[in-house]
Amino acid sequence: MTVSKTIQAIRGMNDCLPSQSPLWHKVEDAVKNVVSSYGYSEIRMPIVEVTNLFKRAIGEVTDVVEKEMYTFEDRNGDSLTLRPEGTAGCVRAGIENGLIYNQEQRLWYMGPMFRHERPQKGRYRQFHQVGVETFGLQGPDVDAELIMMTARLWRELGIDQHVRLELNSIGSIESRANYRTVLIEFLEQHIDILDEDCKRRMYTNPLRVLDTKNPAIQAILVDAPQLADYLDDDSREHFTGLCELLDAAGIQYQVNQRLVRGLDYYNKTVFEWITESLGAQGTVCAGGRYDGLVEQLGGKPSPAVGFAMGLERLVLMMETLELNEVRKPVDVYLVTAGEGTLINGMKLAESLRENVKGLRLMTHFGGGNFKKQFKRADKVGASIALVLGENEVAEKTVVVKDLIGGEQKTLTQSELAAYLTNAI
Repeated sequence: MTVSKTIQAIRGMNDCLPSQSPLWHKVEDAVKNVVSSYGYSEIRMPIVEVTNLFKRAIGEVTDVVEKEMYTFEDRNGDSLTLRPEGTAGCVRAGIENGLIYNQEQRLWYMGPMFRHERPQKGRYRQFHQVGVETFGLQGPDVDAELIMMTARLWRELGIDQHVRLELNSIGSIESRANYRTVLIEFLEQHIDILDEDCKRRMYTNPLRVLDTKNPAIQAILVDAPQLADYLDDDSREHFTGLCELLDAAGIQYQVNQRLVRGLDYYNKTVFEWITESLGAQGTVCAGGRYDGLVEQLGGKPSPAVGFAMGLERLVLMMETLELNEVRKPVDVYLVTAGEGTLINGMKLAESLRENVKGLRLMTHFGGGNFKKQFKRADKVGASIALVLGENEVAEKTVVVKDLIGGEQKTLTQSELAAYLTNAI
């Protein structure tokens, strides 16, 4: 007899187990509460889009498009791609549904993204992002608000002392084109030091060379022309205004003139929140302005700015910093023993779920003595046990046992809902 080999998850695509999901909920709930407090509305987009959307938005000479996208032909012969990021799809949805032209929108989304990268700690092939995007607002004030929003989230999660903010302005398309020319001239003078990746990027996307992690190339870039010297007046004024707003809000930052971001659609403001707690994968949130993208994807021109953050990295950071204490999934465990008690117990449990808002009650199934049932109650993390025997059914009472302090009392079943409302 042949034993079938068990099927494994695809490399870089991970299960989120019941023991892990409470921490995910904690992070996700904090995100939802913070973005809602700024008046942002949720949008949900498909995880599959036509491939050309990402080629036009991200840029064909980026690592994402060249090497990382999950692209396939469907049965109609159309080229489709699992979304590698959310901004392009959000812009497409906004244009298609008439949300952007002559309007102001403040949107957020959450969900899985897909990139075929080498899996490692903090970097996966299926990963989850929160994205926040605004349209129709062109001043530095909304840039500042997005950064303030992320700073508030770090405080909510308790990680604000473990992240730092880097800022830059990459100017307009025209100012970058002027800078691109002098940067290429500089790189050509040091071509013998450039690695293959930088040589490939030198003529197609030279600003990405500034983002290299190669120490030898970082050393020569110290003498490279500075993008700040080529900024247009509007970009320079915008960046000064942003810095003034952040200073007034007490948000610390560092200007990093090599910060350029990896996607082609950015202009003016770019920023990253970085941590030292996760080793090499130090960016937990990144974003910036992309004023030309709406027009680039076929819509009427509209200013836009946004950011994205990886949930896996936030969860990993919470675990690393031992901030992963979460509420147990069960508050109350119902123990029954004796003839007819389970039927009555299940009826009582439904009544309590109906009348106690937010109650998380688990009923014991499968029989067994009290010792076995209480052991199960401890295992699932319940703080209260409700004990229902034949006498309690007859008298319409229930024994309430505090599993933490050990005290117990008998209440009538009609008193139980009010008691649990105050106890949990």
